[in-house]
Amino acid sequence: MTLLKPNTGARSYKWEVLALLWVAYLLNQADRQVFNTVLPQIRESLELSDVAVGWIATIFNLFYAVMVPIGGWVGDRFSRKWVTTLSILFWSIATMFTGFAGGFLALVLFRSVATGGGEAFFGPANYSLVAQYHTGTRATAMSIHQTAYYIGIIASGYVAGHIADTLGWEWAFTIFGAVGILWAIVMMIRLKDGKSEEPQRPQAQEIRKPGFFEGFKAVFTTPTALMLTIGFSGLIFVITGYLTWMPTYLHENFGMNLAGAGFHSMFYTHLFAFFGVLIAGALSDKIGVANPSRRMMLQGAGLLFSVPFIYMMGNSDALWVIYIGCAGFGFGRAFFDANTYTVLYDVTPPRLHSSCSSVMIMTGFGVGALAPVVLGAIKGSLGLSFGFTCLAAIWVICGVMLLVISRTHYRKDYNTIKSTK
Repeated sequence: MTLLKPNTGARSYKWEVLALLWVAYLLNQADRQVFNTVLPQIRESLELSDVAVGWIATIFNLFYAVMVPIGGWVGDRFSRKWVTTLSILFWSIATMFTGFAGGFLALVLFRSVATGGGEAFFGPANYSLVAQYHTGTRATAMSIHQTAYYIGIIASGYVAGHIADTLGWEWAFTIFGAVGILWAIVMMIRLKDGKSEEPQRPQAQEIRKPGFFEGFKAVFTTPTALMLTIGFSGLIFVITGYLTWMPTYLHENFGMNLAGAGFHSMFYTHLFAFFGVLIAGALSDKIGVANPSRRMMLQGAGLLFSVPFIYMMGNSDALWVIYIGCAGFGFGRAFFDANTYTVLYDVTPPRLHSSCSSVMIMTGFGVGALAPVVLGAIKGSLGLSFGFTCLAAIWVICGVMLLVISRTHYRKDYNTIKSTK
C-alpha cells in the first residue's frame, strides 16, 4: 500500500482521514455498547446485583475521566497519529480479555480500568486530527464524524446481542476486540499527522510545548468553554444513564431477548440522531459564519427540544410511544453533538485543542460516571420511570444555561481567540 506524499492530494486526503477516524470512532462506541447490551446476561451468569453492574459502568467512566487529561496532554505533545492508533490497539486487546472475566473484580480490571484507560487517549487526539485537516468544513466534518457514534451503537446493540444470544456474552467481547485490532493496523499504515494551525514562527524560535495544566486554565477561565463543559457534563450524564439501562428496561418490562432489546433501545434514537447531526452540522456552518454564537444556541435548543421525549421514553406502557420518545430524544441531542468541538475550538487556542478537549471530556465523563449507579439505585427503589424523569430535568437546566451564555459571553471569547492568531 503506497502512502500519499505530503503535498499530493491534500484535498482528498483530508476526507480519507475523516473516513479512517470515522471507522475508529464507530468501533470505539460499538465497543462501549457491548457491555450495556449484554449486561442482563453478565448479571445472571456471574450473579451480580443491579448496583454491582452499575458500578462496573461507573468505574469505567470514572477511570476514563481521570486518564483523559493525560491523553489530551500527550496528544498535544506527541504524534496524534500514534496516540490514536496505539489507543485503539490497547483498548481492543483489553476488550478481548473482558470476555475471559469470571467475576466482578475481573470485569472492573479488564472493562473498567484497562478498556477505559485505553480509550482515554483516543478522544482528544482523534477530534484534534479532524480539526487540523478540516478548517472551513469543520462543523460538517465533525457532524459526519459523529454519525459513527450513532451507527456504532445501533450495530453493536444488535450484533452484540445476537452474539450473546447464540454464543454467549464472552464471545461478544472477543469478536469486537479482534475487529478493533485489525483496524488499528490499517490506521498505522494510512493515517498521517496534520499540519499545525498555529501561526508561522521564525525558524530559530523554539515552539514551547503546552504545560499539563494549560488546558484546565483555558477551559475553566473562559466562560463559554466552561458553560459548554457544564452542558457536556449534563449531556453525558443523561446519555450514559440511557445507554446503560434502556436495553435492560425493554428486556425486563417488555420481555425482549437481548438482541431485540439491544436493537430497539438504540435504533430509533441513533437513526434520528444520524439525520439530525447532518442537518445540524450543515446549519451550523451556514449560520455560524455571520454569528458564531448561534452554534451554542443550537445546542441549547436541541437539549430543550429533547426534554418531553426523554419523559416519554420512561413513562409509557406502549412500545410505539417509547420509540417516538427515543427518536425525538436522538434528533434533539444531535444539535448539541454537531457543535460540541466546533464551539470549544472557537474559544480556545489551537495549540491547546487536544488538552482542552480532554478537560471537557474528563469533566463530562466524571459527572456522567455517576449515572449508571445512580439509576441502578433509583431502579431498585423508585423505578426507572422516575429515573428517566430526573434525566429530563437535567437537560432543562443545561439547555437554558447554554442559551444564556451564548448571548452574553460567546462573541467576546471568540474574538479574544481570533485576535491572538
